[in-house]
Amino acid sequence: MVKKAKKEEKKVKEKEASLKKEEVIKDFQKTPQDTGSAEVQIGLLGKEIKELAEHLKKHIHDFSARRSLVQKVSQRRKFIQYLKIHDSESYEKILKKIKRK
Repeated sequence: MVKKAKKEEKKVKEKEASLKKEEVIKDFQKTPQDTGSAEVQIGLLGKEIKELAEHLKKHIHDFSARRSLVQKVSQRRKFIQYLKIHDSESYEKILKKIKRK
C-alpha cells in the first residue's frame, strides 16, 4: 500500500513539473511550434536555477546540486551571449523578461 501511494505521489509531481515546463515554454516561445529556441532554453534554465537555489537554501552541503546550479547558470549565460550577438531584439526582450541587466 505504501509503495502504491508513493508511486501515485510521484506521478502527480511529474505532471505538475511538466505543466510548469509547458507554461515556461509558452511564455518564451516565438511561435506555437517553438520549443527549442535560445529564448525558450533561457526560460527553462531560469526555472531550473530557481528550483536549485531553493533546494540549496535548505540543503547547504549538497555539493552535487551546487555543481548543477553553476553549470545551469553558465549554460544560461552562454545562451544570453548568443542572443546578444545574433539577435539583439530578442536579447533585449529576454533581459526584460528575466529582469536582468
